[in-house]
Amino acid sequence: MLPDTVYDLTLTGRQGDRELTTHPVAVETPTGLLLIDTGLPGQTDDLVDALAAAGADLGDVAGVVLTHQDPDHAGCLVALRERAADARGTPPTVYAHVADAPYVDGRAKPIKSDGDRYPPAAVDVELVGGTVFRTDAGPMRVVETPGHTPGHVSLYLPDEKLLLAADALTVADGELAGPPAGFTPEMETALDSVEGLAALTFESVVCFHGGAVAATAADAAAVADQE
Repeated sequence: MLPDTVYDLTLTGRQGDRELTTHPVAVETPTGLLLIDTGLPGQTDDLVDALAAAGADLGDVAGVVLTHQDPDHAGCLVALRERAADARGTPPTVYAHVADAPYVDGRAKPIKSDGDRYPPAAVDVELVGGTVFRTDAGPMRVVETPGHTPGHVSLYLPDEKLLLAADALTVADGELAGPPAGFTPEMETALDSVEGLAALTFESVVCFHGGAVAATAADAAAVADQE
């Protein structure tokens, strides 16, 4: 389902009193591995193990793209960056959308925080929609998908007809489903974002909650209509 240069990195941990399985993604690029999201605080070792299962290590990580500010996506970024810098000799570049960067780097408190937060992490490059990364699977375009957070982004690889939806979509019972209810403060905006994704051409989707699924724009449109 995924091209040889894109890896679904499955992590299992605990968030509060619930077990949480998540799916960061790693994409090979001409300059090194680009990691899409990290994991909860304390999951760095789990991420290292997931990279090893994909035949990679922290020394390969040249960049980290945060799809948004939530702790299961950015929580172990500081530890990851420090260890990757030790392994690589230089820290990976960190990217986040301009609307979510202040929540990641400590200028603002994460919008879903209950007072505690993960360690603030520097954002090197603030993204906007339409930014394109050069990868071994072809161009990867940043698509603004706000609603789950103000600066939530998805990533689209048109050559591979692949959508990395992060939390703009989920997978339930093997099928594409809407953004996580209860964790999406602006659901109407989030569903507008799903409609925007339905304008793209894709055959596979990786959701942070649910992993990879065969799905098309018609499935995304159906999700937007049902919710």
